[in-house]
Amino acid sequence: MQKITPFLWFNGNMEEAMDLYTSIFKNAKVLNAHRLPGATPGAKGKMLTATFQIEGQEFMALDGGPMYTFSPAVSFFVNCKTQEEVDFLWEKLTADGGESSRCGWLKDKFGVSWQIIPEALGRLMGDPDPQKSQRVMQAMMQMAKIDIAGLQSAYDGE
Repeated sequence: MQKITPFLWFNGNMEEAMDLYTSIFKNAKVLNAHRLPGATPGAKGKMLTATFQIEGQEFMALDGGPMYTFSPAVSFFVNCKTQEEVDFLWEKLTADGGESSRCGWLKDKFGVSWQIIPEALGRLMGDPDPQKSQRVMQAMMQMAKIDIAGLQSAYDGE
């Protein structure tokens, strides 16, 4: 077990969220799930808690009700190798009520914030030439979903 594990509190849709997350990431699986037994208050058979794993990162989840909600102050940063991966994750995580934001940030339909960031962004922004890195930063600030070709054009001064 990892020492620190993100714990996510959902309001009636934990199982749906876990199913979505484990379906869109290639290396993902449900580790365990606990359902309400018949004698417990609440809907018999409703999934109450679970653990799942995405790309080696373990998460715990609770279907705890409306007392708490997610905030963009905590987000999950996804390091993507290709534009195809950025596009796929962006489409899946903004579907059915998710919201695009700026600079690679989005909120999924459950209210969880994600940063879908291509590796190229760090490489191009980290260039020692301050003019190139500044152009990349300015281009990124105009984007919702990060576009690698747009970043490269800015880097090249086009």
